[in-house]
Amino acid sequence: MFTPDERSALRDTLIAAARADDRIEGVALTGSAAAGAEDRWSDIDLAFGLAEGADQAAVIAGWTAAMYDAHGAVAHHDVPRDGTIYRVFLLANTLQVDVAFAPAAEFGAIAPTFRLLFGTAREQPAAAPPEAAGLVSMGWLYALHARSSIERGRAWQAVHMIDGLREQVIALACLHHDLPAWQGRGVDRLPPAVLEPLLGSLVGGLDDATLRRAFAAATEALLTEATHVDPALADRLSGPLRALNRG
Repeated sequence: MFTPDERSALRDTLIAAARADDRIEGVALTGSAAAGAEDRWSDIDLAFGLAEGADQAAVIAGWTAAMYDAHGAVAHHDVPRDGTIYRVFLLANTLQVDVAFAPAAEFGAIAPTFRLLFGTAREQPAAAPPEAAGLVSMGWLYALHARSSIERGRAWQAVHMIDGLREQVIALACLHHDLPAWQGRGVDRLPPAVLEPLLGSLVGGLDDATLRRAFAAATEALLTEATHVDPALADRLSGPLRALNRG
């Protein structure tokens, strides 16, 4: 397990290496460290702005080799956004290191958690939150498949579908309360009045009665959140969705 001192030392090493790399013209802290909210479990989040004409693939390949050879990486995963590649590394000591390799034109803040260390940041459109109507649609789609899974006796698939339904509800609730809606980042700040009904949607067993109770709770929560998005749609959905819980 990594220590905060080890995390800080590695971050400083990576920033120094970026300063020495003429293919990189800018570096920013992102994530919790940029917001002054770092804790014992925080990872390293950095954004690199590439120089004009730099070969992004070559830069990523070189840095990836260094992460494995010098810093104990055991695996990595890419998350693309437009022309930027976010490479996420897992280190042997369980530290996560996220490095964004951004073309010069895309190097800039897309969220408040961006603190420029050197170079020039360009204005960027803010990252868009999930679209509420789409979350409602995904919610009722998960509900349909939860019902069919239960009726077919596919308990594990039913658990998967109920969990997916609850995720849409949580994202909707976060949007409604002006909290981060991606990856459950805002869920722990939702009011108890929102979270307590969701306790019933947690599937605690694979028997038919437990699955149906959890499904009913998740469905009612979806209807509640859908009302905040489109009351007329929620009203139209209420009959069919409640009918799903009657088998």
